[in-house]
Amino acid sequence: MGNIRPTYIKSISAQLIRELSSEFGLDFEENKKKVEIFTNIKSKTIRNRVAGYITHKMRGRDRAKNV
Repeated sequence: MGNIRPTYIKSISAQLIRELSSEFGLDFEENKKKVEIFTNIKSKTIRNRVAGYITHKMRGRDRAKNV
């Protein structure tokens, strides 16, 4: 079973991917820095969860391209 993420994590991530998809990649650490730059999220936990979900989605896109 996988992680169940709250709707607000998914919606923030989806908006960032929709608007800035070229900025994000497959590396969590880089995505974490970019989420900090592009949002005003104060909480480290929320920022990391958003960055993790973005990384998860970007890896899924990468796998889909390679099929």
